[in-house]
Amino acid sequence: MNKPLRRISLFCGLLVLALLIRTNWLQYVQAEDLSTRKENRRVQIAQYATERGNIIVGGQPVTGSAVTDGSDFKFKRTYIDGPLWAPVTGYASQAFGSTQLEKIDDGILTGNDDRLFFDRTIGMFTGEKKQGGNVITTLNANAQKAAFTALGNKKGAVAAIDPRTGAILALASTPSYDPSTFAGNSKNDEKAWRELNDSADKNLVNRALRETYPPGSTFKVVTTAAALEHGVITDINTPTDTPEPYILPGTKTPMVNHATGCEKATLNYALQVSCNSVFANVGDKVGRDGMVETAQKFGFNSTIDTPVRAFASVYDKTMGKDGNALSSIGQFNTAATPLQMAMVTAAIANDGKLMKPYMVEQLTAPNLDTIEKHEPQEMSRPLSAANAQKVQQMMVNVVEHGTGTTAKINGVTVGGKTGTAQHGEKNAKRPYAWFISYAELPDRTSPVAVAVVIEDSAVQDREDITGGGLAAPVAKAVMEAVLKNKG
Repeated sequence: MNKPLRRISLFCGLLVLALLIRTNWLQYVQAEDLSTRKENRRVQIAQYATERGNIIVGGQPVTGSAVTDGSDFKFKRTYIDGPLWAPVTGYASQAFGSTQLEKIDDGILTGNDDRLFFDRTIGMFTGEKKQGGNVITTLNANAQKAAFTALGNKKGAVAAIDPRTGAILALASTPSYDPSTFAGNSKNDEKAWRELNDSADKNLVNRALRETYPPGSTFKVVTTAAALEHGVITDINTPTDTPEPYILPGTKTPMVNHATGCEKATLNYALQVSCNSVFANVGDKVGRDGMVETAQKFGFNSTIDTPVRAFASVYDKTMGKDGNALSSIGQFNTAATPLQMAMVTAAIANDGKLMKPYMVEQLTAPNLDTIEKHEPQEMSRPLSAANAQKVQQMMVNVVEHGTGTTAKINGVTVGGKTGTAQHGEKNAKRPYAWFISYAELPDRTSPVAVAVVIEDSAVQDREDITGGGLAAPVAKAVMEAVLKNKG
């Protein structure tokens, strides 16, 4: 063979080798990535070729499927009481993807999860259509409806937890949205999506998990726990050494109180009427590092997966003494989600044991066999049982005799704490109204801990924006809804 032919043969051989390498690379290395790319329409067609499994609340589905007209996507998602459950389910849209449980458990709901391989294989022989599995939630339908109804046209959120297990009983956020309005891929779906996505009201945001707010005076229960755990306070009914006025450490700035009788007030009385000076003083004595330690045991500075991920609540690790004093009353850089403050309340109600919050009880196959079942997990011990019971006593006092009397429930022990959180430059914006609480039946079980934040309401006079006036009645409605099923 002459030299030119050898060169051509070698070149052709290299081309064939490159083609073989490329083909094998695509088939064995990049196959999964290519098959799951959103640009691969065949994957999307297959995803919507069968009905999705359902998300279940109290034994009843809150989702469904419907045939899509004029599309190669056969089925689209439907929702029962969509605005009520959207903060839990998220959405599944042919055009805009999915969020929250719809996204996290997409494999189960579509039937594509590897744990459903046996069901799919049997279906190939029996001729049965592929089916999706189901997501069984921990939600209490009555509590969710009570939260949503009580929030009404207010902008805010509610998180309710069973303190004994960490099971999330309610997760409401308003204003909400109906995921059915953009579940397809028509022009109407696109219009509905754009309106929601561009709205200043942030309807698509789950405020209970994905918004942080200054917690205001509700954070004083964390400061109380820190003071007890670090030995700064041993007797909640002994006068503190708080002067009036109390000057923030390292400054000439006096701490403003909106209550009377705060000078040298006991911790118990200070929580009852919400003395800023006492808790700023106590937080300073605990110190920044001690406050950070206790806050983090309650879950601050960490993301929480429910399995939907909640934003991390914040207690600043680097601030000075004046910042720590302000943070001890829930201001400065302190920020919390409603879920976080429900966790704080749940740990106190559960005698100091914080259970990891979760909203999925189990995943089931189409034939209802259990694929995965959640087991309650202890997350931390922010405070001892003895100290937790002291804080319980103080929170009950708030509801019985202090700022939280609107949360009273006849025949039920209710502990709570109000909060009115200032925010904006020079605190110029309308304050947030908070209320955290727990309810306890006569047999001393604690079936529910609740956190409520009202971000905005129809109240015109900012002096009328209070945790006791706006948020406590919402918490009461949720607690009553849970207790009605437990009593």
